[in-house]
Amino acid sequence: MAVLPLAYLAVRSFERGGGVVWDVLARTRTAELALRSLSLAVAVTAACLVLGVLGAWLVARSDLPGRRAFGVLLVLPLAVPSYVGGFTWISVAPGLTGFGGAFVVLTLVSYPYVLLPVAAALRTADPAVEEVARSLGRTSTQVFFSVTARQVRPAALAGGLLVALYVLSDFGAVSLMRYEAFTLGIYTSYRATFDRTPAAILGLVLVVLAVALTIGERRARGVVAHRGRRNPPTAPLGRARVPALAGSVVLVLLTLGVPVASLVWWLVAGTSTFSVADVVKTTGNTIAVSAFGALLTLLFALPVGILAARHRGRLVRGVELAGFAGHALPGITVGLALVFFGIRFAPALYQTVPMLAFAYAVLFLPLAVGAVRTGVAHAPPVLEDVSRSLGHGRWRTGLRVTVPLAAPGVLAGTALVFLTCAKELPATLLLRPTGVDTLATELWTRTEVAAYAAAAPYAAVLLVVAAIPALVLDRFLGGER
Repeated sequence: MAVLPLAYLAVRSFERGGGVVWDVLARTRTAELALRSLSLAVAVTAACLVLGVLGAWLVARSDLPGRRAFGVLLVLPLAVPSYVGGFTWISVAPGLTGFGGAFVVLTLVSYPYVLLPVAAALRTADPAVEEVARSLGRTSTQVFFSVTARQVRPAALAGGLLVALYVLSDFGAVSLMRYEAFTLGIYTSYRATFDRTPAAILGLVLVVLAVALTIGERRARGVVAHRGRRNPPTAPLGRARVPALAGSVVLVLLTLGVPVASLVWWLVAGTSTFSVADVVKTTGNTIAVSAFGALLTLLFALPVGILAARHRGRLVRGVELAGFAGHALPGITVGLALVFFGIRFAPALYQTVPMLAFAYAVLFLPLAVGAVRTGVAHAPPVLEDVSRSLGHGRWRTGLRVTVPLAAPGVLAGTALVFLTCAKELPATLLLRPTGVDTLATELWTRTEVAAYAAAAPYAAVLLVVAAIPALVLDRFLGGER
């Protein structure tokens, strides 16, 4: 089921022959979309690498004042969906559109993808190599670029890959900023004509671009540095202390201050422009479809996660990798593939909640599989052996031993999937039942016509809904630590 969207997208693209595929690929518009998407991905990734590496070094290695607080604040933009960031920025700066607007918004919500792995690498890297470089007369700046940067390069490239894939698959920010990237081009092609084959072909091209980026990152990653036996020393900032603190404050204000201030402003200014009943109804729809998607994803993930935790071999690796197929696809391509499949083979399920929940399961299956695998791994097999030696069968052992021990990790994974489902936009736009709107789709629809005051309540409630599973995750992860 996980590979169904990719397989059907390929079949749909080539069913009329290779000539049609070539005609679409040879169009000037296809090349323009590819160039626009790649240029945006390259620019955002480069900016995120700079912000992420510098921010990680400040919170992990320097004596920056309040670095623990900044370590939390600089990661929080991950909880802000790109279309919420786009809405808040374009509402306060209407001229911030096109490439510049998409670049600013996507950079501000994506740089934590680099900061998190680089900070982890800096905290665990062996400081002996840097000490040797200093003993040979290298300055702190020379040591950073010649030693430290090389140590964190694999982590930085891995984070950069996540940023690039996120930018390629983003639909919310580019649509709100009126920047015609591949995702917006696919959506426009699907909505504008009765011939949906070009949209399917463009979806495949987007998948090829994502695969090419993944292969390039793996070849450039290099060798991961070994973990040090002692903690690296804290580096004094000296004269750079004030500029570093000022830069950190400015970054927090741009990533969190502007969205929060914008939402508060529009909520106060537009109290008469929205219906509380509509907001409540849309919130209920969001919770319902997200919960359905999270439970269906968990149902699919349980056998795969248990298999991966308890068994080894090529077949197990193949099953687990197959589950990651949908996660590698942009949401708009999964939605498009399921639209084609539903119309042709399952019309009774087309534009129904089960079809939308299935799309969520395909997109976010790896999140649940990882949680189930980790949770089951925390239940030692020896306890199961003891239970069975006492006369309990396999099912009773599972219910009384494995399930209680694995439950915290599984619940945390379910909360993460719920959070991601609630924020998902492109597949929801394509597959939601008629008359069933979510917070994400309502926000996007109102922002499209510049109804910012009417969109603000949906953005604010979406952040609250997303915060609830985030708190659950923090509770479980905190207990794990």
